[in-house]
Amino acid sequence: MGEPLRALTARLGAIAARFMFARYLLASICALSSDMAAFLMLSRAGATPTLAAFEGYAIGLVVHWVISIRFVFDTGAGPSHAQRFGFVASALVGMGITMVLVGGLSAVGIAPAIAKLISVPASFLSVYAIRKYGIFARS
Repeated sequence: MGEPLRALTARLGAIAARFMFARYLLASICALSSDMAAFLMLSRAGATPTLAAFEGYAIGLVVHWVISIRFVFDTGAGPSHAQRFGFVASALVGMGITMVLVGGLSAVGIAPAIAKLISVPASFLSVYAIRKYGIFARS
């Protein structure tokens, strides 16, 4: 009976992980929508691509935090100070990736909005891995 139970537990764990990734993806889409709207508004208002990327990412970070702690990662009684710090630290990694890519690609002639879209997968996957396997690993 032990082996079938272990197999079932492993399968349920894999299903739960897929749902967590799906919830994280939806949270990221909401955050990216906020980020991109702010980025485009700031770009239109004359901000440099790098500054617009920074400010848009910061707005998206707040949206992502609210959604993540409520719907993605089970934090039990709420997030710890270490999780809050880790979330911001991981966001700084993502923000750095975004700013470097947007600034660099814009400098070589790629439209800032396209450069921003190109930066999304690299930032998304890096930050998700840090949060899932580091910050919220025990949640």
